[in-house]
Amino acid sequence: MHMSDGIIDLPASLLFGVVAVIGIGVCASRARTELNEKTVPMAGLVAAFVFAVQMVNFPILPGVSGHLLGGALAAILVGPFTGALCVSIVLVVQALLFADGGLSALGANITNMALIGVTVGYSVAVILRAIVLRHTTLTGLGVVAFLAALCGTVCASAGFILEYAIGGAAPTSLGAVAAYMLGTHVLIGIGEGLITAVTVVAVARVRPDLVYLLRTKSTVDA
Repeated sequence: MHMSDGIIDLPASLLFGVVAVIGIGVCASRARTELNEKTVPMAGLVAAFVFAVQMVNFPILPGVSGHLLGGALAAILVGPFTGALCVSIVLVVQALLFADGGLSALGANITNMALIGVTVGYSVAVILRAIVLRHTTLTGLGVVAFLAALCGTVCASAGFILEYAIGGAAPTSLGAVAAYMLGTHVLIGIGEGLITAVTVVAVARVRPDLVYLLRTKSTVDA
């Protein structure tokens, strides 16, 4: 979801701007552990794909639009730290060049989509990996990707609800915002889960060595 300026007040915007800067800093320092000569081009492709799917927007609330997030997809393919950076770069480009998401709300948008969405999505994928992927199959990988994307999307929308509870500047009540955001993003999450599953399985079918979740599974198993 993209939040425009004026949905949350200035103190809340500044607070989550700081959270975003700290989170991006941590991800930038740790991303080098996930990248090598073979995976750097993959990160660029993932960022381009996330940018493309996020350009399809539809309104949810006044000043708030919904779209696919791509956080779980990025984390599964290139790792959680690199994935968060990919989504953050997409959000910055969209805000600066396409006026998609307010500048004062950029920190909140990064917190929701790049930090919360990626962290939850990848955490769910890692937990399910131990259960579903005992014997690596494409079907099992698809199930893991679907559920990771669904959970990441819903939790990212919960981040927006938290921000609105802290500094909501719009007249809509918190209860109405929460009900509508969560209900809408369950549906978005199902769509995102399907796209994530299809994409991850397609990559794994051709080049399983490029799927970060599978590479780390092999390392743990060894």
